[in-house]
Amino acid sequence: MGAPEALGAATVRTAMARYLDALGAHQAVINRLNVFPVPDGDTGTNMKLTIEAVVAELEPLGPGAPMPEVCQAVAHGSLMGARGNSGVILSQLLRGLAGRLAGVEAATASDVAAALVEAAALARQAVVRPVEGTILTVAQAAGEGAAAACTEGAGLGATLEAARQAAVRALDATPSQLPALAEAGVVDAGGAGYLLLLDALLTAHDGRPLPVPPPAPPAPATTPSRPDPAEDVSRGLRYEVMYFLHAPDETIPYFKEVWAGIGDSIVVVGGDGTWNCHIHTDDVGAAIEAALDCGRPRNIRVTDLAEQVEEERWVREHAGEPPPPAPPLEVPTTAVVAVVTGEGVGRIFRSLGVHHQVAGGQSMNPSTAEILDVVESTPSDQVVVLPNNANIRPVAEQVDQLTAKTVRVVPTGSIVEGFAALLAYDPAASAETNATAMAASASRVRSGEVTRAVRDAATPAGPVREGDWIGIAASEVVSIADSPAGAAFGLLARLVGQAELVTVIEGEGSTPQETRRITEWLKEQCPEVSVEVHHGGQPLYPYLFGVE
Repeated sequence: MGAPEALGAATVRTAMARYLDALGAHQAVINRLNVFPVPDGDTGTNMKLTIEAVVAELEPLGPGAPMPEVCQAVAHGSLMGARGNSGVILSQLLRGLAGRLAGVEAATASDVAAALVEAAALARQAVVRPVEGTILTVAQAAGEGAAAACTEGAGLGATLEAARQAAVRALDATPSQLPALAEAGVVDAGGAGYLLLLDALLTAHDGRPLPVPPPAPPAPATTPSRPDPAEDVSRGLRYEVMYFLHAPDETIPYFKEVWAGIGDSIVVVGGDGTWNCHIHTDDVGAAIEAALDCGRPRNIRVTDLAEQVEEERWVREHAGEPPPPAPPLEVPTTAVVAVVTGEGVGRIFRSLGVHHQVAGGQSMNPSTAEILDVVESTPSDQVVVLPNNANIRPVAEQVDQLTAKTVRVVPTGSIVEGFAALLAYDPAASAETNATAMAASASRVRSGEVTRAVRDAATPAGPVREGDWIGIAASEVVSIADSPAGAAFGLLARLVGQAELVTVIEGEGSTPQETRRITEWLKEQCPEVSVEVHHGGQPLYPYLFGVE
């Protein structure tokens, strides 16, 4: 018996599950297609996490759930789970497909072709400046290929195959459309991830096997080494970290063992895959990474233990004692939610008035749902969100339509821009007024960062080799060196100009010697400039700079 000539709800569910399998198998390969040499939240990872949310949304549905119910779950799950630019675009593609297919009980070849066309159009509309040679180009080609085949009378299987072949041709052509791809000798990562969706649809339709991923190059060992928490014993265990962890029960003993090495006052309660976790520690990053090794944390909260009231209330609640009445708090007209990474960075944001934070940043992009959870937890009806990362901004911009609150996003592309934005924050003003003033304040700061290249690449500053230290400004590599300070010299020479103040944020991988080299260089080259140095603790980026 041949494959059916209509796509039912059960087949759509199977396709989503197979798509997650495919992205899991190809994740490392897709990540390595990225051409910008920074340790960012990679395309394969973000697409996989987005589809994980879709599959999770589908799981509670009964086996006989109708097409409209299945499509609603696909659309909602992809929206709430979208991470990074690639995740947001994939979400739009899936919402376009689901929106068209929701109107039928079983999709014919013409329905599927129309859905692929509409999905590509919806995704393109969501991008302010569409660029050819990306996932948008591949999705559009797939829709056109399916429509052409359907016009010629092709059945469902042949229509899906035509869409796939058109997508393959478009993907192979992406290096001719984007010079960066041609220089790196790769195809577009997002387009490669989208092609797997078509493979998954064909697998669900006629049972063919998913494609086997090619061997992935060895992962670069470029993450800066993490400081030993024992070196900071004199500071005490200053931070409280709490979150819900979704992980298999059998992973929890390992999780507790890791936590035992980085803190105390550890409480891990729960079961059946959901755990409430609490720890006092100096190493916030390690406390969160332990969860990522075995599952998925949510509702992450980091509190300075100088503020003891919240911690004591939490302990009493879990000991069965009623919490003391909370002191009355003045609720601001507009609250601020900031995406932060690093315990020092979080402390600086708190000192500037931000008490609602989402853990995230480079290599750990929060989902729409995670940002929404924190927005909903604020007592204010109006909220300003500081994404502090260009890759997180499109995710944050989804939140306003998902809540009754008024949410405005200030387009901060870096931590130091977030700091600058807060200098204009007025808790008594509206979100709209704050967003305008804070964006203007952030725009007066030039930001840059130093990190280590995770792959070879051609850049405006010259060829980069894996392991080089690079300085980045305005999303471009502007300096290349064999040390963090060396990369900082070239970066600051580009940034400083007529500046009055340079702010240096130290992260993991910084050292007193490298920081001293940077401050001495500034004193010699720019004697009129004031310099402030703060400990941020952010991973992957030993130095962040803000120039005012």
